[in-house]
Amino acid sequence: MNDEWYMRRCLQLAKLGAGYVAPNPMVGAVLVHDGRIIGEGYHAKYGGPHAEVNCIDSVKEDDRELISKSTLYVSLEPCNHHGKTPPCTDLILDHKIPKVVLAQHDPFDLVNGSGIQRLRDAGVEVCSGILEEEARWLNRRFICMHEKRRPYVIVKWAESADHCIAGEGNIPVKISNDKANRLVHRWRAEEAAIMVGAGTARADNPFLTNRYWYGAQPTRVLVSTHLDLPLRLNLFADGSKVIIINIEKHADEGHILYRKPASGSIDPGSIMQILYKEKVQSVLIEGGAALHQSFINSGIWDEIRIIQNQALELPSGLRAARFNEEMPMRKIQLAGNQVAWYFSGTYLPKDHASID
Repeated sequence: MNDEWYMRRCLQLAKLGAGYVAPNPMVGAVLVHDGRIIGEGYHAKYGGPHAEVNCIDSVKEDDRELISKSTLYVSLEPCNHHGKTPPCTDLILDHKIPKVVLAQHDPFDLVNGSGIQRLRDAGVEVCSGILEEEARWLNRRFICMHEKRRPYVIVKWAESADHCIAGEGNIPVKISNDKANRLVHRWRAEEAAIMVGAGTARADNPFLTNRYWYGAQPTRVLVSTHLDLPLRLNLFADGSKVIIINIEKHADEGHILYRKPASGSIDPGSIMQILYKEKVQSVLIEGGAALHQSFINSGIWDEIRIIQNQALELPSGLRAARFNEEMPMRKIQLAGNQVAWYFSGTYLPKDHASID
């Protein structure tokens, strides 16, 4: 077993925090002594103990004396500041761990290399860059938030074989099958927010929940320029947080947050500024076609996900957004529906065939 093997285990553990730790990153940690794993842990919940803490706490009493002779593998640079928890660098130094192996540095302003430097200054051997591309892909939402100062953007729609997302006159049509719908609810659970435009909210009256998957409910984001939608719509019904981006009102009214762009106009850039200020780490844009197209045209997107019913055609239907399909992608078949992912390439590993 080598450094990559142990780091892959860290990444496996880190994934267990998906949907629960945002806006924090997913992090896994493994403590190894003489080729034997004596401790494992991951960041399980926002505000809870970090991966390093859970890893060291998991070491059995009989192995506690080995901690100061072990190597700690962590998928992200240990924090070096007081937040909701104490610095993990303190923990590592308190336990006299002599070597730390990392996948990547933490781009968060309050860390950003300071954790690595503190450990090295204290005499700890630090190696970094082990499976770095894979680690950046896993935490692409967190990294995008701190490197690009905007949420990670996923544009998603379901379309017919002839690339339509609704019937003639924008009449809603069931396009994706039950298995694909379950996949969409998993996607919703993985993102911080779901966004739709006023037209989609009016035509489909969606709930925008992940009720067919486990995990925290995403924040709902509605783009409604003139606030002309009734509050009896399903997305307002359960009292969960809703952000309405508009040009008329800026206020907090219970679970509804009205937000006006500073520029006075609504476009992808101004929407991203609002969501960044609200600490929304990622957003799944589910409709409609005009909103999709505006983000694609602006270049403010990271993934496009399309579910296609290859047996359905909708002559004279509402056309889906268009984009350059000559980019990294993968496809699967799901009970008669084709699911395709397209990637901008910013955080995609070179070996992207096996990404999930």
